[in-house]
Amino acid sequence: MGGVDKEKVQRTVYEMSKGSKYFENEERKEAFTRRKIESMRVQCSKLTPEDISHFQMVADKRILELEATRDLSRIWLHVDMDAFYAAVETLSDPTLKGKPMAVGGMSMISTANYEARRFGVRAAMPGFIARKLCPELIFVPVDFKKYTHYSELTRKVFQKYDPNFMAASLDEAYLDITDVCKERGLTGGELLGVNFILMFWYSAFVKIAQELRTTVYEETVLTCSAGVGPNRLLAKVCSDINKPDGQFVLPHDLMAVMTFISSLPIRKIGGIGKVTEHILRDVFGISTCEDMLRKGGFLCALFSRSTADFFLSVALGLGETETPQVKLRKSISNERTFAATENEALLHQKLLSSVKVIFTADLAEMLSADMQKEGLSGRTLTLKLKTSSFEVRTRAVTLQKYISSSEDILKHATKLLKAELPVSLRLIAICCYGRNPKSIGEIERDCFLKLNCRSSFPSKFLSAPSVNIPDPKPHQNEGSELLEADPSSMQLKRISLDEVNRRANTLDDEPVSSSNRGQQLLWINDYECSLCGIELRPSFAEERQEHFDFHLAERLQNEESRSGPRTPMPRQRFSQKDDIGSNSKRKRTKSSPKEKGHIPIDVFFVKSKQNL
Repeated sequence: MGGVDKEKVQRTVYEMSKGSKYFENEERKEAFTRRKIESMRVQCSKLTPEDISHFQMVADKRILELEATRDLSRIWLHVDMDAFYAAVETLSDPTLKGKPMAVGGMSMISTANYEARRFGVRAAMPGFIARKLCPELIFVPVDFKKYTHYSELTRKVFQKYDPNFMAASLDEAYLDITDVCKERGLTGGELLGVNFILMFWYSAFVKIAQELRTTVYEETVLTCSAGVGPNRLLAKVCSDINKPDGQFVLPHDLMAVMTFISSLPIRKIGGIGKVTEHILRDVFGISTCEDMLRKGGFLCALFSRSTADFFLSVALGLGETETPQVKLRKSISNERTFAATENEALLHQKLLSSVKVIFTADLAEMLSADMQKEGLSGRTLTLKLKTSSFEVRTRAVTLQKYISSSEDILKHATKLLKAELPVSLRLIAICCYGRNPKSIGEIERDCFLKLNCRSSFPSKFLSAPSVNIPDPKPHQNEGSELLEADPSSMQLKRISLDEVNRRANTLDDEPVSSSNRGQQLLWINDYECSLCGIELRPSFAEERQEHFDFHLAERLQNEESRSGPRTPMPRQRFSQKDDIGSNSKRKRTKSSPKEKGHIPIDVFFVKSKQNL
């Protein structure tokens, strides 16, 4: 927002928002922030010189430990499309070029072109406020199909430089171009080990960034900005320096990195928002990254270890350098914001009617389509509601079976919604957690892999449920026993058929609702989650509730995985004595010395008269 009259913008936003529910909610948040700042000031004043000296030693030690992790061998490029949605719309309608334009409507703006930004119009601003700032503003409706098409074109270009690039959104991505540089005989200072050629590879990185931006423009006729640095954090900061249609390359040299980061305003760092900026500035007098290093002792004294580490890492210019491993998706969600209404009849008509279900039905359809596209099914359904006063409520239910169809999603989401009415709402979101194996064969295959591959993979990547596995051959004396795999000991132990049937037929009588959940999550120092370490201030009650429901869903999934698949086993396979009679008594499979420690594949299948 360079060149913008910020005072005028703030005054206009204040006048247009005053008296609204949003304004009242923002005032509550600001009041809490002020109380938090005063509380931390009091804590600072109570620190004795001995305390300050101790925590400064802690900070100095931690800085040395973090510095030891620095890696200048990787080369990261962050690319960010310029006003992407607005630029795509301008391509579709060239008459918009040079005119202030925003994508969205009077309720909310998704983005604005640079002509509109000169008036202070920005993303996530209500359209009526934007129109007040810029009376000539033109609104264009959102068209995600169009944006997705152009996003795919840009990603084809990114794949040429990094097949495993990280897409942060439709309009930005992180690329590890280290391999490309190696192929071209270029690399970072540490790999070369020769400082006098730094300028050579610096100019080479400039050429690669320019080459990528030129290719993107040739393929899409859209401009983008790029930043190159030794890690993703610095690359993202660099890409914002010469926007729009520019680039910035940070030399891969320790001195250059520290010089660059020391004068950088803390608000430029991803993860430091308005509230954190106010706390750091008003409590500690911190406004730049260099200030965070100087005040490291106070940060270690008043913040948790993880938060203090984040601040110190930022001050050192440290960030992620490795491409994260792809993880299986466990949840999927959809949400929609609409004009707030407290008319219960209208809500029933729009949300519950089988004919005119607008919001919930649309969400159910979209969620179902997304789940089927990803091959996902879920057992835990969460409904998120935001009231007209911006209070966030989350309600969850765990079902007896996995679902993915829009009809099932709509049915259970409607039940959760009914329990909350009457209420005035402005947002509805539906989220589904969990994954259901597609077939019993897949379950058996997974069981086999878990048993035989456990020694080859780190334990953190494998769950350890006990899996019921029928013995393929009859025992000499136990005609009513099966084998159960114990992954922890890699042994098979006997269980009775009664136990098998009991486990197979055990199902919850009623769904487990979030209202009946157990309080297992604790907030350490009233700030840090005891389960995952994430930090949420006490004032973020709705976010904490949502976070709690997330752990609830995660716990239910873990319980489900520990109890094994819920698919009932065919009763006729075990219920008749003919199948397990004296003429077909089961025996343990004897393994040869060569097979010691190996479980034969036939252990995982049942032989009976039914399938002979």
